[in-house]
Amino acid sequence: MAPIQGIKKLPVSIKTDQAAEVFMKLANVSSEISRLDEKFKHSIVRSDLINTLALKESVQSTRIEGTQVTFTDMVNESHKSEQKKEHIEVLNYRRALYLGQERIRNGYPLTTRLILDLHNILMEGARGTNSVRGEFRKVPNWIGPTKRFEDAVYLPIPASEIENYLINWETFANKHPYGEKMDIGHLDEEDFILDENMHPILKVSILHAQFESIHPFLDGNGRLGRIIIALYMMQSEQLSSPIFFVSEELEKQRARYYHLLNETRGENPKWYNWLNFFLDASQRMAAKLNILLDQSEQIALAGLKKCEGHTERQVYLMTFRYPNITAVQASEHAKISPTTARRTLNILAEKELVFKNPAQRRNIEYFNYDVLDLFDR
Repeated sequence: MAPIQGIKKLPVSIKTDQAAEVFMKLANVSSEISRLDEKFKHSIVRSDLINTLALKESVQSTRIEGTQVTFTDMVNESHKSEQKKEHIEVLNYRRALYLGQERIRNGYPLTTRLILDLHNILMEGARGTNSVRGEFRKVPNWIGPTKRFEDAVYLPIPASEIENYLINWETFANKHPYGEKMDIGHLDEEDFILDENMHPILKVSILHAQFESIHPFLDGNGRLGRIIIALYMMQSEQLSSPIFFVSEELEKQRARYYHLLNETRGENPKWYNWLNFFLDASQRMAAKLNILLDQSEQIALAGLKKCEGHTERQVYLMTFRYPNITAVQASEHAKISPTTARRTLNILAEKELVFKNPAQRRNIEYFNYDVLDLFDR
């Protein structure tokens, strides 16, 4: 069967009778995410958990691309001076995610410039480094189950059209600077049009799919497209903290994820199925994050009851940020002496709040297995 070629520009549309179902589902997802955000604002582990959530997202997103790295692998290898290529890929993802979050927090919107900066970080020293970092592709590309052109299921837009399509994508994300409406001449007026004023959760679903279809880089498009989901949820103020990551749910249904993305392409795109899929994945992820936050809070409160004094409490909560921590790391981040950090971690180990390998004599690592068990499921 011949591969699908190209995509239509944004906005998009669905049948009017389909819109009612989508909006009912959207209401439930939005409510679950709002509940998560409100709960997170008052959590005692709020700032510490963000780092661990980001690492989990980085692992899950790179697994969609075929890596075999697990969350436990990354935690166990976190203090190694030399990292494997697959581990570098995960760490690059988290670095790019952090840069994007910082820019959004400082008021910079999702733009082509930011996308190029993120891609430059994402591809540093990782797989695909034979392709140009931080620059759009200048040659044709294709998507399929193998690297052979004969097996292609989709042929993205020509390289010469990438900038034009990304301008359209950026306008949909941020709206026209002078308030002008986007062109809908390519859409059926009888359909329900999902334009730039649509609810942010529907918009981010469309933005992600369209970015993947534009496929502006030779490599890294999938990972970057999933970073965009987290960043846009922050930019649109659906969440006050960078905690909503959907890659775990997308990775569980990887084949369906790719199949439904492909349906949004070509001359007759089917957006309804993709929107339903994305909303379902978001609903499951929001519910899971709500449970994770509740359990983290329970573990932290129980642990804090065993802690004596400010330093013990401070270092203990730090293990929610770094489930594998060293005295040097605790010293740097808690701004205490290495001796105090080591003594505090040993006290926490005696209280069985963290665990250390008794065989280690130097560079001892302390593990919070209660936190690790929550994330490695």
